[in-house]
Amino acid sequence: MSTATLAFFMIAFLAVFWMRMCKMGTLLAFLITGLLAGQHVFGLFELSGAWNFLGDLGIMFLWFSMGLQINMKRLWQLRKTIFGLGASQVLMVAIMLFPFLVGVTDWTLISTVMIALVLAMSSTSEDLQILIDKNQLQTSMGHQTFSILLFQDLLSIPLLAMLPVMTGKSINLGASAIDIAVMSLGLILGVIVVSKFIINPLLRMVSKLQSNETFVLAIMVNIAIWAFVLNLMGLPPALGAFLAGMLMSETVYRHQVSALVEPYAMLFFSFFFIVLGMGLNLPFLIQNWAIVLLGVAGLVLIKFFALFIVARVRHVSGKDATLMSLILAQGGEFGLLILQTMKTNDIEAIPPEHQELLIAIIVVSIMVTPIVIMIYDWLLKSGHIFSGKNNKGITEVLKQDVPTVVICGFGRMGQIVAQMLETENISYVAIDSNVDNVIMARELGYNVIFGDSKKQSILLTAGLKVRKTRAVVIALNDEEVACDILETLHSIAPKMKVFARAHSLKTSQDLIALGARSATPEIIESSFILGENLMSSLGLSRNKINALTESLRENNYANVKKPID
Repeated sequence: MSTATLAFFMIAFLAVFWMRMCKMGTLLAFLITGLLAGQHVFGLFELSGAWNFLGDLGIMFLWFSMGLQINMKRLWQLRKTIFGLGASQVLMVAIMLFPFLVGVTDWTLISTVMIALVLAMSSTSEDLQILIDKNQLQTSMGHQTFSILLFQDLLSIPLLAMLPVMTGKSINLGASAIDIAVMSLGLILGVIVVSKFIINPLLRMVSKLQSNETFVLAIMVNIAIWAFVLNLMGLPPALGAFLAGMLMSETVYRHQVSALVEPYAMLFFSFFFIVLGMGLNLPFLIQNWAIVLLGVAGLVLIKFFALFIVARVRHVSGKDATLMSLILAQGGEFGLLILQTMKTNDIEAIPPEHQELLIAIIVVSIMVTPIVIMIYDWLLKSGHIFSGKNNKGITEVLKQDVPTVVICGFGRMGQIVAQMLETENISYVAIDSNVDNVIMARELGYNVIFGDSKKQSILLTAGLKVRKTRAVVIALNDEEVACDILETLHSIAPKMKVFARAHSLKTSQDLIALGARSATPEIIESSFILGENLMSSLGLSRNKINALTESLRENNYANVKKPID
């Protein structure tokens, strides 16, 4: 290993460590890593074809992950806040930014509108991390903030479609708006049709191989194909990756795709931000530091007041409106992606030096957000703001799909358990890795998702919540898999009640030892039923039969003699 490579990884480690200590996003750490490793600081590496390729992969995966979060069910659940608060926020910010941009630039009208909308976007990765760190994601304020971020992701479709339009010097804005709207609607409808008739059957065949590697490659091929097709249509390849994510989000494989892609996605995200950092023109930015700082201050203040006004008009409490506005007041990854996409596709909608300034403004605004939140928290705790006020949260709260019971495995036993729960109106979600079982069960109305129950991410995305989910049923006939699921469950919720299926007494004892509340051995229980029928036919009373079987069940079947092998 070369000295440059060793130094590069040391810089990356120290940057990530420092950022997490400061409760900032790790993606910013990778951007700083690229900046330090680039030609303007330590000169460890220069931008080359290989680095640009990795950066392009990062763009693809970031857009794919954004698309994966958007599906019709979630959009319908959040429709009021997405298209109410979310649309109002973007529109208000763009309206307030537009005259400012017109006054300080000589851009074309379409370019000014585009950049105003791009700057209205916020940092999804950082904002979600802030909500999680503050334990606010499941609050009413958190749901409203998430809805705004979701609308911003959805808006990325027409904004990306605008990029080719921006190459023209003169433009009929009305005709272009109609073209973009028709194109966006056509792409969304195409997603639904292709997902149903092509992607679902293809993934069904791949999933039968029970190979994670094949599944991941199928996902990557899907991303590459859509990026290629959109590129042929004259649209940015990133939009193809976004549509590939939307395609996957409309299938029963969404949770499994998310779990498998997550580690790769984070790796490629980091490459994108590293390449972005390497490409920053540091001498130019230092020369124009005053403009960058003024731009950051202007952006954050304009977005804060625009967001605060919209939130208060929608009857959000002052406390929630303030925190929401501070969280969303920065620029976002979308702006960085748009500007980077303009660079890589030679779209000269605005001068190159303005692109450099905008990138720096967005980056710095993301970096200062955690600091602003820390100051807000200190003012709140010290009583300097909102002291003595009983602030109610936002009244509209998203209903949480938190199942009372999670069923791992949906064979015959899992189906019977689900039927019993449905009879008593007890909520549940079942997870199964057999795609045929999942498809048939969903057609019959069961709440089943495709995925590997051994993976923590699958259990969490299925809705498993500590202190809210009351029990987990392991209805699988594979002892090794059942033990793996138990270990995963204990890492999430050590006190979760787990009821497992066991083939034999030994399997039952092993599962009990691993922490299962009970593990029912099928052979013994079926023998009990046979014996009860026999005893009843011989004239024994039901009370005596019940007492006999209960004595045999005591202390995990301690009175059952060891079977003869």
